Amino acid sequence: MSKRAIIFLKVLTHLLCLAPLAWLWHFYTSGALALNADPVNYITHYTGDLTLYTLFASLAITPIRRLATSLGFLIRFRRLIGLYAFFYATLHLATYIFLFSGYDITTALAGLHAGHPSALVTQWKLIWPGMVEDVLKRRFIQVGLFAWLLLFALACTSPAFIMRAMGGKNWQRLHRLVYLAAIAGVVHFWWLVKKGNNAPWKVTAVLFILLLARVAYTAMKRLKKTTPIPTRPTSV
Repeated sequence: MSKRAIIFLKVLTHLLCLAPLAWLWHFYTSGALALNADPVNYITHYTGDLTLYTLFASLAITPIRRLATSLGFLIRFRRLIGLYAFFYATLHLATYIFLFSGYDITTALAGLHAGHPSALVTQWKLIWPGMVEDVLKRRFIQVGLFAWLLLFALACTSPAFIMRAMGGKNWQRLHRLVYLAAIAGVVHFWWLVKKGNNAPWKVTAVLFILLLARVAYTAMKRLKKTTPIPTRPTSV
């Protein structure tokens, strides 16, 4: 594939990944979000869903390119989409910190404009004890925070120069944790919803297929290594 085509597809990928955020912004500025029964809860679920969707899209690239060698160029987009998964995971976490936990953004910004940047820290100190209590008490927050930390580590080590510094094998070992992050994200979803709510079953099914593809490929690869190559009989 030509360089021009790759650039075009990368721009298209950026637009597709940012489109949900643009729609959410329009939903907010149009006043439609305010009419929702619980706007904060809506944003929380919306950003959480986007995190899983983009993360699964990133994970799906590897099995797709293995099934169709003509789509090998897709590997160029795996890191980009994975970074968008971290981006939406961070928005999901920010929703909890700045909207759900009661961080007074208006007061903090007013203090900043008045020349008192300490107002940002003051608001943080006010919500910090409640957040710590929430994390210690609610297991869905614990596993969600664990998933975010994994994605944070993967995002920080995604640049090529860091991969070279770590060494290819060490880098690959670390980035296999993306599957653990995906599992933690789905568990976070199950523990978040009320008992009897089976809404997370769809993302669970997608994750199961992705994990099954990974296990099947690993098993086939090991089988090929252990299977002896038959030798031709030598003529006398």
